[in-house]
Amino acid sequence: MQPEVHVLGISLKTFGIAFALAFVAIGLLIARRLRELGKPTEWAYEMTLASLVGGLVGSRLYFIVQNYDSVKHDLLGNLFSGSGLVWYGGLLGGAIAVVAWARWRGLLNLGLLDLAATPLALGYAIGRVGCQVSGDGDYGKVWHGPWAMAYPHGTVPTTHTVHPTPIYETVAMGLVAIVLWRLRDRLRPGLLFALYLVLSGTERLLVEFIRRNHHVVDGLTAPQLESIALMAIGGAWLAVAATRGGWGARLAPAS
Repeated sequence: MQPEVHVLGISLKTFGIAFALAFVAIGLLIARRLRELGKPTEWAYEMTLASLVGGLVGSRLYFIVQNYDSVKHDLLGNLFSGSGLVWYGGLLGGAIAVVAWARWRGLLNLGLLDLAATPLALGYAIGRVGCQVSGDGDYGKVWHGPWAMAYPHGTVPTTHTVHPTPIYETVAMGLVAIVLWRLRDRLRPGLLFALYLVLSGTERLLVEFIRRNHHVVDGLTAPQLESIALMAIGGAWLAVAATRGGWGARLAPAS
């Protein structure tokens, strides 16, 4: 594990490095897609910045709500802390900020959701690399299998061997990103995002069974309940589309 690296006397958090690389990758991917769609590529930087700011704010607020009893003594300090970034809070905050940006740019339509689908999957996959390298506690339950790992020098250390769930998630969401990218021109507007909801929700639902999060309802964790909700929304969306003309993109009539 390497929670920090030192460059020219400056200490850099490896999670922060992975976080930054994720947004660089997202920006480049969005720029390429905007170019394919004939839109200004500089919009990619605006959209990425909006998602970054909104995601950070949403992630911190979500963390504080989830852990209010342990942080209520210092709400302001915890609000601006660099630790405790919650994915679903970041997703919600980033979505609100991007919607506001899209309304300003006149891009508020189903195509915006599809534009975000692959970058969201890719950003998550890269972000989990940061979790793995920094050992920030997102690993799984105690396990003694062939690729079990301990995190004795992590930010949240453990000497027990556990499931390296950040690696599982990086691989799974990396594959999801590849699938979504290959389907970007093959589905009707909105359906790529619906498929993202189903696939990403399924991934998180399954990995939570071997992670260490607390159960909240019927043996399920809070992220699992949120994942089920996203899967239900995406699945219903796809089902309705299947009964109303299918999933395939409609080709423009020949002139």
